[in-house]
Amino acid sequence: MVQLGRKQETESAAHKAARQAPVRKKAQWQLERDAKRLGVDDMTLLTSLTNQAINSNLKLRFDGDEIYSYIGHVLISVNPFRQLPLYGKDVLDSYMGRSRLEMPPHVFAIAESAYKQMIGYNQNQCVIISGESGAGKTEAAKKIMSYIATVSAGSSSSSIQHVKDMILATNPLLESFGNAQTLRNSNSSRFGKYLEILFDTQGAPVGAKITNYLLEKGRVVHQVAGERNFHIFYQLCQGAEDEWRNEFGLGAPEHYTYTAMSNTFTIQGVDDVEDYQQVMHAMQIIGLNRDEIREIHRVICAILWLGNIMFEEAQNGEDAVVSDYDPLNSAAFILQVAPEALTKAITTRYVETQRGMRKGSAYEVPLNVSQAGAVRDALSKALYSKLFDWIVQRLNVALQQVATAHLNIGILDIYGFEIFENNSFEQLSINYVNEKLQQIFIELTLKAEQEDYVREGIAWTPIDYFNNKIVCDLIEEKRPPGVFSLLNDACATAHADPEAADKAFAQRLGGMQNAHLEPRGASFLIKHYAGDVYYDISGMTDKNKDQLSKDLLNLVSGSSSNFLTSLFPEKVDQNSKKRPPTASDLMKSSAVALVHALMQCNPHYIRCIKPNERKAARDYDDSLCAHQIKYLGLLENIRVRRAGFAARNPFEQFIERFFLLSRQTCYAGELIWNGDAKTGCVAILKDSCIDKSEWQLGKSKVFIKSPETLFALETLRDRYWQIMAIRIQRAWRRYQQYRGECASLIQRAWAEYRGLSVPVHMRDLGHDLLGGRKERRRFSLIAYRKFMGDYMNLAEPSGAIIREAAQLPSQELIIFSSPCEILHTRLLRSSKATPRIIIMTDSSIYLVVTKIENNIAVQRQDRKIPLSMISGMTMSNLQDNWLMIHVNDADDLAVNVDFKTELATYISFQTKKKARMDIAPGGQLILNDRKGKKKGTINIVKNEQAGQHTTLKKNTVQVASGADPSRRTNKKPKRKPRPKKLVNPNSKIGNRAARPPPATNRTPVKSNQAHSTPTQHSSTPAPPPPQTNGAVQPSNKYKVLYDFEKREETEMTITIDEVVTILNKENPNGWWLATNSSGEKGWVPNSYLEEVKQPMAAPPLPPKAAAPASTPVAVPRPAVGTTSQTTPTAKPRPAESHGSTPGIASATIGNMNAVAVFPGMGKPPVLRQTSTDSAGSSRSSENRPPSNSGSKGSVQPPMMPPRPVGNQQSLSASALNSRTSLHSTGSAQNSVTKSTNSQDWRSELNAALDGKGGGRVGKLANTISESGVNLGAPVPPPRPVGMDAGGAPARNVTKPSAPPKPSGPKPTIPSKPANLSGNPGRSVVRPPQAPPRPR
Repeated sequence: MVQLGRKQETESAAHKAARQAPVRKKAQWQLERDAKRLGVDDMTLLTSLTNQAINSNLKLRFDGDEIYSYIGHVLISVNPFRQLPLYGKDVLDSYMGRSRLEMPPHVFAIAESAYKQMIGYNQNQCVIISGESGAGKTEAAKKIMSYIATVSAGSSSSSIQHVKDMILATNPLLESFGNAQTLRNSNSSRFGKYLEILFDTQGAPVGAKITNYLLEKGRVVHQVAGERNFHIFYQLCQGAEDEWRNEFGLGAPEHYTYTAMSNTFTIQGVDDVEDYQQVMHAMQIIGLNRDEIREIHRVICAILWLGNIMFEEAQNGEDAVVSDYDPLNSAAFILQVAPEALTKAITTRYVETQRGMRKGSAYEVPLNVSQAGAVRDALSKALYSKLFDWIVQRLNVALQQVATAHLNIGILDIYGFEIFENNSFEQLSINYVNEKLQQIFIELTLKAEQEDYVREGIAWTPIDYFNNKIVCDLIEEKRPPGVFSLLNDACATAHADPEAADKAFAQRLGGMQNAHLEPRGASFLIKHYAGDVYYDISGMTDKNKDQLSKDLLNLVSGSSSNFLTSLFPEKVDQNSKKRPPTASDLMKSSAVALVHALMQCNPHYIRCIKPNERKAARDYDDSLCAHQIKYLGLLENIRVRRAGFAARNPFEQFIERFFLLSRQTCYAGELIWNGDAKTGCVAILKDSCIDKSEWQLGKSKVFIKSPETLFALETLRDRYWQIMAIRIQRAWRRYQQYRGECASLIQRAWAEYRGLSVPVHMRDLGHDLLGGRKERRRFSLIAYRKFMGDYMNLAEPSGAIIREAAQLPSQELIIFSSPCEILHTRLLRSSKATPRIIIMTDSSIYLVVTKIENNIAVQRQDRKIPLSMISGMTMSNLQDNWLMIHVNDADDLAVNVDFKTELATYISFQTKKKARMDIAPGGQLILNDRKGKKKGTINIVKNEQAGQHTTLKKNTVQVASGADPSRRTNKKPKRKPRPKKLVNPNSKIGNRAARPPPATNRTPVKSNQAHSTPTQHSSTPAPPPPQTNGAVQPSNKYKVLYDFEKREETEMTITIDEVVTILNKENPNGWWLATNSSGEKGWVPNSYLEEVKQPMAAPPLPPKAAAPASTPVAVPRPAVGTTSQTTPTAKPRPAESHGSTPGIASATIGNMNAVAVFPGMGKPPVLRQTSTDSAGSSRSSENRPPSNSGSKGSVQPPMMPPRPVGNQQSLSASALNSRTSLHSTGSAQNSVTKSTNSQDWRSELNAALDGKGGGRVGKLANTISESGVNLGAPVPPPRPVGMDAGGAPARNVTKPSAPPKPSGPKPTIPSKPANLSGNPGRSVVRPPQAPPRPR
């Protein structure tokens, strides 16, 4: 799993950081794998940088079946010489869309990286696979081709899928004709192949192109012991059809010289017959017809028969003659040439002489046995080489692009470096190509990278490495002449005699001065990057000429086979004196073209290592692998990678790729940057939170230090598109929803405009059919009840089984369907109700019964009643569901169905009211048989104890009273307003909570005099106080009663007496979304808040009448915490008020002061009551939020409920009493509110607490007073016990306890959330408990 962020923190630190402000983190990747690691995946992380450390790490991973490792972006592959479960479909799918660091090293990761970079950066890619012969290069190339063909786009297109199939079909075809078993490899590539897969702009393959290099055609005529010829020879001999065996005289491989000389015919674990079938299938995929396949078999069989032609000396002891003409005749027959012409071409040579500029004489020179055998082998090699080139050309024709190609991925699979006991021209050419590939690797990974750092002004310490360019120049240069130039000169000066040419070549090599060349007489040594190789000069010049004599060209051109002549398109010019290009010239030009093509692409490297020479599984040869590690330059590659940068991109390319990551460069997915490219790169990197140590800016490029940072940028870019896609999807869904709602609104309006829809119209017909004669069921009167008819959806495809069981004709229209019961009469026994399915069409009524046959439920048609035979219907006058259908000349049908009125309405409508509806007033339904005789009865009896669902028992059905028969369907209610969506405070997109409407500024009534209630001595009654509680405007302003500290990012800290604005109250868990005056948003517990009520402005009070002397005079109310007393004439309770405060109107009600609060006053005043205890001292009780005052009887200050830790303790007796009192208080408050219309219920309740009240309120008040519960404290909403909102253990928070009483021990408050403690006389109320966090 890959995460974007810093290294993992401990759980407590992470929880602490989550509650703090967000921190801009360094963008990097973290890699977590569950699998056990073997060694080091990326060897740039090795602690010791030595070849031995690299070798030990590769061996450790190889022993654990981990054959892949990384050096930065270079993949190191060790051939396991056995099949490993590393390439299944599940493994392939796991690498799709994943970055290189997310998954273990694998060849699929290289293929995914190449494909992803081609699409993302719009650059051509290439995969260069190098290594010794037998290191696994061919298998790696096959896996890459398979992966790209699988994951690339366009699989839905048949043409693109055909291209993919043809690309994969090239593998078995080219392997069969170009691969062979060698001493080092069972499937060694004996040719070079560069496959370019062409893609369109969408990443779909639209074609391919194959370029082949230097086929080892000498293998056709000669193999050493333990090796085989090309695979196709053995596959053809083992698996060819009988038709071709008879036509070409094909036999076993033991019968032919070219396949039997090495005495090796099979490969362990390889089935030649099965491989032959795959080759034939591949030929069909690429489009070869039957005739072309036959001609391919013709050429191969001709080569086999040519190899069986043997020579012997003639009687003169010099000339060569054919010893057995049977093979020659067979070869001539297959080649479709005359046997005499073939004999002459391989035993004689046509020679011309010249005298100055004049043409001389022509002679036919007989050849000796050795020369004749060489001519025969030359013809065989030429035929096979031309056939192989034709197959490659035919593949390119089949792989022609089906659309315009814009990009490509090249895969290079070429022969590896070879060192044999006897090395000749073939090994020199192969090793030369490997030197060129090594030069590309050095140029792009070591030399060019270091030069780029110096050129861009990046601080850099040069790293030494071996540059093999000197070896490449030694072989290919013209001035001074290299090995190939000296070889061509020797062939030109001594072209007639091969031995003389070889001597001339040896002499020229002796005159060269080069540190990497050592002439040794008949051989020479070249110090390659992979080791020293001795090359044998004998026969090298003749192989370099590689030209077919004019005699053989004339022979082929005279064949009657058009296919054979098409293989040699060059015309024979008898007078041409121009020297044809040599094999070294062709190899050099091909290598230069290959290097040029690779340098135009972004390279990806796979360095293959062969663990042993024996092709044995689980065998790791340390010395052999150490030698390969050294000459491959892995140590130098690690040093450059560790000291350098993972990626370097030009400024323009970097902005084009990552402009989405900065608001300065992107808007809505469009590039808006107009400044210089360098400044734009800095803006992108800074806005992406990339640490400065992870990047540097050169003169024209951006350098990224680690691959983790580069992948982090790619992840942020992908996430941007995902967010944009989500936005588009959200907008589209909103549009779809809006369009659907509009359509529904229009349809509803149109239906209402038309009057009534068909279901509603049929429902009204049902009312008319009953005519107010039958009691109605409650369900039939609801407004949304409509006659829908087909309740079982039998008209849909899902009802096909029941339609088939009922034997419904396809032309009949289903009108009604429902489960039901019918009355089944029994002789001398009570009738019973049996289940059925009733179906009504436009012509008949069908009954379907379900029976058990052979333990299987089977549905069959039980009865069919044509509508034309129905004479009438009968129902009772009660609310039962039984309907009696009378049928002419047949038994009546008694059916119990929930939709009996609907069924009867449809029957009446379809029969055009011929089936009349009768109501049996006595509640007795009579069932008659076909003769009109009584067959059974159903007595409907009224019983008020009966439920809604009634059953038939002893021919009796008991029902309760129904609704009035004359009632019709209720009116349709108005639609409920749609609930508002919850606002997610974490979302920055779409979080637009609606602002509350501005409060209306109402002018409060100013009064400088407090009003008291009239007494019995008052002559003029004073007006009642303004009814503030009854006319309060809804408000979204709330005052904070208790302090609350946020613990998560989605919460908001609030303090006491702070006023917050509520944005959302729809969370059912007790949390509200609020905002404070500074604009901060977050969730707060609603139990910590009290609404700031905004009462309606009261009308101005009339002038107060003069109070008599006996009336107590109201004095200004002192500040909070002080008291003021007056001594009235008649000992009433002293009144207390807030003095001359504008906006407050006070009136004495009984012994309490009722205070009205108007808008604009600020904090609401509190109600204070003053009484005298038995000792004569005054005590005051305020109805205010709990404070921190320490006076006796005050409420414990609120505290944030602790998150429980450990086991929850049980509630104490006082806590249970307090909870009971709280619930009792709630009911008392409701009852008091109902009983006092215009008075404040708190006034009466507080008066009752002083013993002045009576009745239920007084008794309840006594109970509350004894328990010591504060009426102003809210009841906390529930929170999960033991856990906080984030799922972490709750923390203990203990607030200061209440001050101790004058006597007795100091009470303690345990840190449990629901544990209340205190003295027996009173309870300490805990602060409200925060509810569970909303999710």
